[in-house]
Amino acid sequence: MSEALPVNTGTARGEWHRVHPLSMAVQMARTLASAVIPAVLVIYGSASNGPASAGLSWATPYLVPILVLIIAINLFGAWLGWVRLRYRVGENDVRMEQGILSRSARSVPYERIQDVSLEQKLVPRLLGLVEVKFETGAGGKEELRLAYVTEEQGETLRETVRALVEEENAEPAPLDATDRAAEPASVASERGELLFAMPPGRLFLYGLFNFSLVVFAVLIGTLQQFEAFLPFDVWGTIASIASNETLTSAEEAFSSYSFAARVAAILYALVSVIAIGMVSGVVRTFIQDWAFRLERTPKGFRRRRGLLTKTDVVMPIHRVQALIVKTGIIRRRFGWYGLSVISLAQDAKNANHEVAPFARMEEIAPIAREAGFALPGEAVDWHRPSPDYRFDKALLSAGTCFAAALGFLLAKATLPPEAQGLGIGAAIMVVFGLAFAAQQLFLWRFQRHGVDERFVYTRRNWLAPRTEIASRVKLQSVEVSQGPLSRWRGYASLKFGLAGGTFEIPGLPLEEAYAIRAKVLESIAAVDFAKLPR
Repeated sequence: MSEALPVNTGTARGEWHRVHPLSMAVQMARTLASAVIPAVLVIYGSASNGPASAGLSWATPYLVPILVLIIAINLFGAWLGWVRLRYRVGENDVRMEQGILSRSARSVPYERIQDVSLEQKLVPRLLGLVEVKFETGAGGKEELRLAYVTEEQGETLRETVRALVEEENAEPAPLDATDRAAEPASVASERGELLFAMPPGRLFLYGLFNFSLVVFAVLIGTLQQFEAFLPFDVWGTIASIASNETLTSAEEAFSSYSFAARVAAILYALVSVIAIGMVSGVVRTFIQDWAFRLERTPKGFRRRRGLLTKTDVVMPIHRVQALIVKTGIIRRRFGWYGLSVISLAQDAKNANHEVAPFARMEEIAPIAREAGFALPGEAVDWHRPSPDYRFDKALLSAGTCFAAALGFLLAKATLPPEAQGLGIGAAIMVVFGLAFAAQQLFLWRFQRHGVDERFVYTRRNWLAPRTEIASRVKLQSVEVSQGPLSRWRGYASLKFGLAGGTFEIPGLPLEEAYAIRAKVLESIAAVDFAKLPR
């Protein structure tokens, strides 16, 4: 018999607790969705392949018992999993034990916890439950997830663990003068001040810019996956709809059109694809960023968003190591940009936290100031990479195509004269190689970097411009990297150590790389990272 444990009754330190009993309902809904639907499709597909006179009637007596058996098995498995899962907020760590046949125990010390966030998917949200994630800054690989507790319990658990984390690190040394100057003066006075929000109108506009054909691709993939279980031929039906009474395929129907009708059909198809892409982008944006709010709290940036899956994440200010400002070639024409931060506490699948996905630059600047950063201004002394680096990049980009063209020409020399297609293929490869080389030389105009007293800046890309800003104080290492070619040509890449992401300036002249490294190391050496607040 399993020992009796309190269920959702608090976060008393040292006591074992169970998650909420409704977690079993969430687990059942998840497993049934993945088990019942395929079972029904299999039965229906088997029935359609049976005797024509029988139809589905022969499978009807078995349908209900099979569904009942699937539900019973899943119910028992969900109950057993709930009984065998327990968690404890201890003196030094958060511990969770689970497993039916084989037990596993996970323990995360408070000194390793970067943040505690809450997440609500659709079914748990309907039941008033949340999933608590203890983030360790390891990119999701070592996170501890507790599913599920009530919303009130989740908030209490988050605040309790945060207090214990702060208690574990209660004696930070004062920051050096540079970092203290970077901290905003209004930190102590702000209590949940709203910094940025996206109403439905802006979400709709953002969705239009997020053109996506994901829905179209998913629909086609689903039809291909389950075509064998459908009572009709999908592609044959589409072809018959597109054709008239005397034609047997869509291709024949199209060939029977006049030139004007063909052009109209092609334009109609393009407009339809664009419309589907826009609708898909809008739907995806509303689902992901509904009720987007970014607030400045005493704990840091608090970001809440989501329609079906609601997330509540707090990003401590002192853990923000760098900013990323990005846009697109069309968005930039209309003055729209996105802001994200590189932080020690990462999302499970993304090292960046979006704090303003679709904003004007005048909305981004105050958020950057709150994070202790400054956007690059006219005073920044911008430099481009070494011309030798860009020339080598262009040559390497074109090299594969040129090698393929040479292979075509050699093959043509050894084959009969009828193999004229090889010459055309060689010409095509040369054109592609020249295009790739021109692209690299063109992009060199948009790649630049700069260093001032407090920050390191980089800019790159043409179609999707991207600016990265890193604090010299919060960088943890600087590496001058050279390969055989760059060592021969006299340039290097400068790689900066960030616990939450990557930051690199490629193709610097060797003397400039060492000069920037010396400046950054001077800032890093002035900071005792062991005594900085976590």
